[in-house]
Parts: sequence; C-alpha cells; structure tokens
Amino acid sequence: MKRMAFPATHCTIRLSVLLCAMGLALACFSRVAAHQGPPFPLFVDQRADSYLVSVWADPDVGTGTFFIVPAPQNGSSLPDEVKVQVCVRPLSGRLSEACYAAARDGSRDRAQYTVGVPFDAQEMWHVRVVLLSSLGQGEAAADVEVTPPGLGRWELLLYLFPFVAVGLLWLLATMKQKRRRGQQ
Repeated sequence: MKRMAFPATHCTIRLSVLLCAMGLALACFSRVAAHQGPPFPLFVDQRADSYLVSVWADPDVGTGTFFIVPAPQNGSSLPDEVKVQVCVRPLSGRLSEACYAAARDGSRDRAQYTVGVPFDAQEMWHVRVVLLSSLGQGEAAADVEVTPPGLGRWELLLYLFPFVAVGLLWLLATMKQKRRRGQQ
C-alpha cells in the first residue's frame, strides 16, 4: 500500500502560525514572570540576637507578603508581647527605608507573623526584620528581587494552551487520515 504525502491545508497552516506566535509570546513572557508560586525562604533559622528567625516571602510588585516565624534561641517559649517589623528599601537608594508592623497569625502550634509590604517597582530590595520583646531586640536582613505578580486564573489557560494545541493537531490529523481511508 502506497502512503500519500500529507498536504498542508489552510486550517493546519493557520494553526501552525498561531502556535508559532504563541511560542514567541511565551518566550517573551518568561522574563516578565520571574517568580510564580508559593512563598520562598529568604532565610531559615537565622540568628538575630536572642532569637532564631525564619522568613518566607512572596515579593510581588504591588503588595509583597512576608511570613515571619520567630523562636527564642535558648528553647524557651516566645513571649506574647513580641513586636515584629519588616523594613524595606530599594538597593538603588531611590527611596528611604519604610517599616511595616507584622500581625500575629492565629497559628496554635507556633508563633507566625504576616505583613503585606507595598512595592512600587521590580528591582532588588533590602529587607530587614526587626524583633522586639522582653528577650531583647533582634535583627536579620536579606536582599530580595521583587517581581511582577502572576496572571492569576489566566496563567492556567496560558500554560495549558500548548497541550491543547498539540491535541487539536493530532485530532485533525487522525480525522483526515480516517477520511482518506474511507475514500480508498
């Protein structure tokens, strides 16, 4: 049985052009969407005077969220009156440092504090966490890159598109092949 070449139809040409355009758009988009997903650790169990502090961050342009988990170094319990602040400033020096008070979450098993910090630009920022209680004052710092927020629900569609497109191409090819078999 002789196999015939699969001729390109207008539909497959248009679909190929659309796939190439989407691939180019995704390649350009990948630089913009630098950070996606859950918070990541800035530091874990870093010494800050009489505290050990872990900080997880989701630093997005607009509002970045920080999760702070302090613990006393000596293994005792953390005082209830702990005050936590997150202070930020761009490394470029274009703004002075601004501090934001963190609120304690309702976690029962450990003390966790959360704060939303406004970021106005995508760039490197210096983050300083300040803890104050009867144990004394502690401080830990790190630099973080603030990235644009994701597309939310549209992200799923964007990431799903290549798989759907390949499935459609496969479906078109099998339908065309069945029509040819029926004509013979």
